[in-house]
Amino acid sequence: MGTTPTPPSEAIVLLTAHTGDPTTLQLLSNRRGTRAWKIQGPKGAVALKTNNPDGDNARDKATEMAQEDDHLLRLAAADALRPDYRVSAGTWDGGRWLAINWIDGVPLWRALTLARGPEGDRASVRPWLAGIVRTWTEHLARMHAAGWAHADVQPTNTLVTSDGHAEVIDYALACGPDDGHRRIPYRGALTHTTAPELATAILTTPADTHIPAQPPADIWSLGASLFWCWTGHRPTLYDDLERKEKLAIIAKGTTTTLRDVRPWLFPKLEDTITACLAQDPADRPTAKELTAAW
Repeated sequence: MGTTPTPPSEAIVLLTAHTGDPTTLQLLSNRRGTRAWKIQGPKGAVALKTNNPDGDNARDKATEMAQEDDHLLRLAAADALRPDYRVSAGTWDGGRWLAINWIDGVPLWRALTLARGPEGDRASVRPWLAGIVRTWTEHLARMHAAGWAHADVQPTNTLVTSDGHAEVIDYALACGPDDGHRRIPYRGALTHTTAPELATAILTTPADTHIPAQPPADIWSLGASLFWCWTGHRPTLYDDLERKEKLAIIAKGTTTTLRDVRPWLFPKLEDTITACLAQDPADRPTAKELTAAW
């Protein structure tokens, strides 16, 4: 067994001004070329991400880390993201690091555990789900108004706090105005929440072509994430296929009928999910419209 990775000392030194002397360094994940820690101190906590210098794609992940930092700065400047979300960023001898303020929440899948079963059919759950949808769409509406798409809306990148508010994280793949020349080409994110128009574009363009994700694709991904985490079923049915084969099925725009897999009746949520999963991007509601509806 290998030793547990430790955060870069270069980052810890700079973050001490924000957290105080660290009392806890908790490794949260070490996968897909990226490492993440929770750094806790007397003044507060941050989430610290670095590339894994020992990974085969260390250089690509370091570049992606720099790209996310650029996105956070540009989003904050456009009033599309809270300016205190980003704490600091820099380089270390293994690549790049990025720190954001700690969000005390759980991923959407875990948060909706109760709602996924028949016992979720209770009066208290409906306003709680409404709060999640409303605050989630508020985040997206701010981005979309500034001409950005998150481009990686999915259950893992949506945290639910104890008061039932959704927080959006991970802006590495976000697509903004006129950024095609300054970024890693966007080629989609999590397959299961990829909008049909993006699936088509991925399949019909060279692998090095940048596909600028648009706000309606975020809306489809929002609907797909809600469908998945509320019903326990992905919205598009396919077996254990290669990614290209899955994308080909998604590109057709056919999804599982929600009423066949819903755990209990919630017409307003069902109508929202169904509207978000419209095949034609023009037929989907905007994030602003969804916020107003909830």
